[in-house]
Formats: sequence, structure tokens, C-alpha cells
Amino acid sequence: MNTGSDEPGEVAVAADNADKASKTDTAAGAEQSERELGSRAPAFIKARRALHLSWQVGVFVVGLAVVVAGIIMLPLPGPGWVVIFGGMAIWATEFVWAQLVLRWTKRKVTEAAQKALDPRVRRRNITLTVIGLVIVGVLVGVYLWKFGIVMPWKIKDQ
Repeated sequence: MNTGSDEPGEVAVAADNADKASKTDTAAGAEQSERELGSRAPAFIKARRALHLSWQVGVFVVGLAVVVAGIIMLPLPGPGWVVIFGGMAIWATEFVWAQLVLRWTKRKVTEAAQKALDPRVRRRNITLTVIGLVIVGVLVGVYLWKFGIVMPWKIKDQ
């Protein structure tokens, strides 16, 4: 591009080239972060085998405690799945298998979110929900018409 030129076509071409270069750099950075698998321990820990092994054991134990707490929270009040994925994220700082599981999970959640936003799928889900609620309402109405409201305990009027 010529700095003295006022041609709009040249400015647009230069802007397109700059956009393509920045998108390429961003894509390369994303691919590089996607490809980085393995330990994220500091270099001085990785340099010593015994220290690195004890680091991995510590990360595994902490991650296991968090995952077990999440599993306990599944039937009890609490954010069970969030805590489980937090434990997986702790494991993913050190173990490749956990990194791969988290990538797979993120990909599936993103796909499910995209599917849920599809207007046809939303319309279908809303229709099925309404039909289900109508069926439940009819069944409850028939039950109440036939049997009335019967309390499970006997309370006598005083």
C-alpha cells in the first residue's frame, strides 16, 4: 500500500491482509495451546524425577479429594458436577488423560449448546414439554375426579 495513495481499494486490501494475518496468528496460538499436553509443573520440579513424582502424587490426591467431594454432592445439596469437573481440571494440570477428557467434555458441551440454540430443536422441545404437561394435568385431573383429595394421615375434626 502506498502511503500517499487515497485509493479505497488499496486500503481495503491492506486491511484484509492485516485481518488474515491476525486470524492466522490467533489460530496458530489456539492450536498450540490445544496441542500442549502434559505436565504444567514448574521447570525446577520437572527437572528432578523424585520431586516431579511426588508433585504428581500430590496433584492426584488433591484432585481425587475434590472429585470424591463432587460425587458425594450429587445426591446431596451442592454443585456436584461443577466440583467433579473442578477436580478433573486439577488433574488436567498434570495428567494427559484428564486433559483429553476435559477437551472431549468441552467439545460435547459446546455441541449440545449449539444444538439447543437451533430454532427447530427448541420448538420441538417446547412442543414435547407442553404435550407432557397436558398429559400429566389430565392424569392428575382424572385421579382427583375419581378419588378426590385423600390425605395420607387421618385427622379427625375436633
